[in-house]
Amino acid sequence: MQLAQVENLEGYVIAPDPAARRLTRSVDGFDHTGTRVDLSVVEERPLTIFLNSQEIVTAMTIGDYPDYLAMGFLRNQGMLGPQDMVTGVDYDEELETVVVRTARPTDHEAKLKKKTRTSGCAVGTVFGDMMEGLEGVQLPGSAVRTSWLYALAARINRTPSLYLEAGAIHGTVLCQQDKPLVYMEDVGRHNAVDKIAGWMMAEDVPAGDKILYTTGRLTSEMVIKTALMGIPVLASRSGFTAWGVEIAREVGLTLIGRMRGQRFVCLSGEDRLIRDVDPAQVPDESARSGRKGARS
Repeated sequence: MQLAQVENLEGYVIAPDPAARRLTRSVDGFDHTGTRVDLSVVEERPLTIFLNSQEIVTAMTIGDYPDYLAMGFLRNQGMLGPQDMVTGVDYDEELETVVVRTARPTDHEAKLKKKTRTSGCAVGTVFGDMMEGLEGVQLPGSAVRTSWLYALAARINRTPSLYLEAGAIHGTVLCQQDKPLVYMEDVGRHNAVDKIAGWMMAEDVPAGDKILYTTGRLTSEMVIKTALMGIPVLASRSGFTAWGVEIAREVGLTLIGRMRGQRFVCLSGEDRLIRDVDPAQVPDESARSGRKGARS
């Protein structure tokens, strides 16, 4: 790995590993001129999640961190709560299954009856009581310095990743002030944020002083999951949905999108922004190093 890449990974607790086995494979094809090309593409494989003896869902995923994905999914769907003690997480690579075990039975059967589709680019599932779980949620009114946002965007966009290697993937990064901590990627943005939630749950990491950065759209699902995780700030390179903005305003979530170079738009929590840097002093994105792929 080049020195610049090593420097870009400093400070990360978990960072992407584009060279990891099984995450990509090489596929032959032809470009627009008819020239044969060898392209690195992201692998996609099923992972069936069990809660104790109950099969819950089969998710399409790149296959890394199956334990965090399973725990985070169950946590964000409201199927694992603070009162549920996880006694084990068992992953079987050959069977492509992960079983999360708890000390006592849960009420997942009732929750499975409230399933609805969401707008995730890979199939996502959200349960009716996720919205119910937002009742009474009021996130801490944490101040956000714009210098942090600019620093995070510049650092994350330069971090070696599967996106830079192969494209067709989303990333979610847990940050504290201007420091990215945990960077997860997957074919669906909801999978990436669930991995973050699972890591936070496994490591008992506090959420009130964190920022969540995502490459995906700021939909109702992303806003709900961020709020349920207790994270007060959600930022993205992409745009918003109206319902996502409405929910963010209701729960006091600072919502920032369309972060590109010097520019961003804040549609919730403007009063919590501390504008401590002149945008004119921030390098425009066109001056940054090129990016190989395009997210889809």
